[in-house]
Amino acid sequence: MNSFKPAVVLMVALLISACQPGYERDAAEVPTEDELELWLPPILAGDHRSEAHKHRDQYRNPLETLSFFGVSVDDRVIEINPGNGWYTEILAPLLFAHGQYVAATPDPSIDGLPGYFVAHAQGMQERKNEQSELFGEIEIQFYDPESPVLGEPESADKVLTFRNIHGWINAGTAESMFEAFAEVLKPGGVLGVVQHRAPEGADPDASAPEGYVSESAVIALAEAAGLSFDGRSEVNANPKDTRQHPYGVWTLPPSLRLGDEQREHYLDVGESDRMTLRFKKE
Repeated sequence: MNSFKPAVVLMVALLISACQPGYERDAAEVPTEDELELWLPPILAGDHRSEAHKHRDQYRNPLETLSFFGVSVDDRVIEINPGNGWYTEILAPLLFAHGQYVAATPDPSIDGLPGYFVAHAQGMQERKNEQSELFGEIEIQFYDPESPVLGEPESADKVLTFRNIHGWINAGTAESMFEAFAEVLKPGGVLGVVQHRAPEGADPDASAPEGYVSESAVIALAEAAGLSFDGRSEVNANPKDTRQHPYGVWTLPPSLRLGDEQREHYLDVGESDRMTLRFKKE
């Protein structure tokens, strides 16, 4: 601790305080240094995150993942389909003062939309209304999955998607989603992808119903939309995942679709093997 500069110590203290319920953060209190290795740990340790969510850090590696994507505190970041808000609890406080967190989710008013999307949209609206002292002014962007628009063209610094692509392939909307990513990103903007990884050569139409997609299939989708492949990381790899499971990826934690059957085995395997890819809009 003695090697920390006083400003860094103050920054960490402020961020720890910011993660406690009832704290109202003034933008002037937030330091301007963009150093995720110092900014994120206090957020990850905050009381606003459940122990179950913290337990998943070992599989999702948020510090290393967001660093690889080049997320900065002054970015406008669109997270696609944030679900129950696992990354919302990390990104929204990070971007509170100088950036903007945007939750893009299917429009709950669309007829026939699966119920879980409606529940996710309602949950995000509740966070926006009830946790503004922690998350700031979350922006919610509703979109039509059949013809997605994620915001004004060239308005986002980063678009991030975590474990969604198999669903879009199953629904036949993957191409239009990637085109929407390319449209909303600024020149030089980054698309960050984390996705359950199928072996190379796997047919996406066969692997996606199991939750897995090959890296080459994802790269092909991005490049077809005009985005350039810019790098990969193995930070979210899991060599224990054989991908041969009775209920696909949902056999593994956290879903554990088999219940108590072979529970200890699948807990030992851990969460899925995942690709972590970065694309850039030229």
